Amino acid sequence: MIGSPRPRILVTGGGTLLGDAVAAALLAEGAEVTLLVRPGTEDRPGGLAQRVRLVSADVWEPSSLKGHARGAQAVIHTVGGMTADAAHGLSFSYLNVVSARNVANMAVNGGAPRVVLMSAVGAPWVPRGYVRAKREAEQYLERIGLQATIIRAPVVYVRGSQRRAFYRAISALGNFPLTGWMGFRSVAPLPLDVVARGVARITLTPRSQKLVYAAGDLRAHNSSSELRHGYPESGPLADDLMKPVSTIQLLDDEVPFGWTPDEPD
Repeated sequence: MIGSPRPRILVTGGGTLLGDAVAAALLAEGAEVTLLVRPGTEDRPGGLAQRVRLVSADVWEPSSLKGHARGAQAVIHTVGGMTADAAHGLSFSYLNVVSARNVANMAVNGGAPRVVLMSAVGAPWVPRGYVRAKREAEQYLERIGLQATIIRAPVVYVRGSQRRAFYRAISALGNFPLTGWMGFRSVAPLPLDVVARGVARITLTPRSQKLVYAAGDLRAHNSSSELRHGYPESGPLADDLMKPVSTIQLLDDEVPFGWTPDEPD
């Protein structure tokens, strides 16, 4: 990918904070981006839609994914769900494993050699069923022979947004040297922009070829200024990402990793 003047990357989860943030970060790094949005939500990426190739498909419907990975050097899968709804058949496995499996098969069929999976770090405040499902999705990627890159990210937040005291405390413990060494730094919430830039740069210009990347790797792919200050005050990246955030989107501090499937009639 480094030798290509404009690497082509497909990102799932268009119209969500994480998917749009990763797409915008890739654009800032010079990539050509295809952003996959759920049918009927093509307007959600806003101005970002003018700077990417927008396609609509449902990651829970394999037939709708055919052909979309053709020509892509990598597929970044940001879709999943931290909240199961057994009454409607939305188990952690269905939300996170089935979608990842379908996207991985799309990559194989389209000739895309690499899949980057947004996974999750295990922490007491992250549902165990969600983490187990993400680990199962990771194992599937390893089994099918793709070049897999797994991002075990903590929950993320938007700079300047109102945050619960609990998450502010965890962030403070992660930044304090003694408690950071005790493991809080690896699970403390990260700003959305740090995660998005980290994922984009790991995809395009990784500093290593390891399988699993964690919070420390995401930080390492940001400059000290970016870690402290986030986005520039103006420009396309700021315009794409500094958009109003509703309390529904934030879900008490964690940014949803994509949309969920339609509920059955």
